[in-house]
Amino acid sequence: MLGAVGVIFLVFALAVVAWGAIYRRQSGRCRSTKRMDGKTVIVTGSSSGIGLATAEELARRGARVILACRNAEKANKVAQGIRERTGNTNVKVSVLDTSDLDSVREFVQEFKKTEKQLDVLINNAGLGIPKKRLNKHGFELTLATNHYGHFILTALLIDVLKESAPSRVVTVSSSVHKYSSKANFEDLNFDRTPYLAFPAYALSKLCNILFTKELARKLEGTGVVANCLHPGIVNTDILNKENTWSGALLTFFIGLIGKGRDDGAQTSIYLAVAEETQHVTGKYFVDCKESACSSLADDEGLAKKLWEMSERDVKLQEDEIFY
Repeated sequence: MLGAVGVIFLVFALAVVAWGAIYRRQSGRCRSTKRMDGKTVIVTGSSSGIGLATAEELARRGARVILACRNAEKANKVAQGIRERTGNTNVKVSVLDTSDLDSVREFVQEFKKTEKQLDVLINNAGLGIPKKRLNKHGFELTLATNHYGHFILTALLIDVLKESAPSRVVTVSSSVHKYSSKANFEDLNFDRTPYLAFPAYALSKLCNILFTKELARKLEGTGVVANCLHPGIVNTDILNKENTWSGALLTFFIGLIGKGRDDGAQTSIYLAVAEETQHVTGKYFVDCKESACSSLADDEGLAKKLWEMSERDVKLQEDEIFY
């Protein structure tokens, strides 16, 4: 019996490794060689994972890159590494915690004091947690980090993006959004629905796409385009930021089949630099190609409702609305 179980496990393990090798080989890559000299880029959550890989590649292309991260000490070490590897000294760190709306406002105020243009905003920061937690404003932490923070950040920077046009907003979503069947935006905090990590994460990724599509509609004709993407199955620490055994197990499994962070960053880079995406807006991309999203993510009425609720929840003021 043990021998049979061992054989089955070995076959399964080999199949997983083989599938991972095929998956990585078929991953899309950004073929554009466009330089970014004279361009300013913000990348949220860029002290690790695909955010770091995205920031480094854009710095290598000559951009002024602002690493918008929660942990300044860690981000400063990362920034120094990027400077050394790329030869680009124009890499800056600015503190930003997308789960904290006050932090977002402070980041924007500081940015507008020191910067006059913004060519690309990459909403990359993400979080998935095993147990329900609320931020200080009373929002469920996954949604606060992945959606609300990026919503208000983008809204408060739209004036600079419009003045810098042609410019781009790139938001990292996930194919996991397709597993969200929850369209009840009256219970975003899971007050009436039992909280589970996967549905909460899937909901936040659905919100990323709905936000992008409504943003694209509001910015039509301004020269600012907005697109979102699924980076693929990527070996990062996003599922184990809480250091749990389940997160560690998932991270190990994804490490067997998933892309490395450089491959995972390819679609973000593509949407930030490629000439052919300069006039494309409101679309969802996978492996550097436009792809289909779920029917919920394509629901224009739902997108408008989410936008209105988000404006209300983050308390966006009338003089902060530039669309």
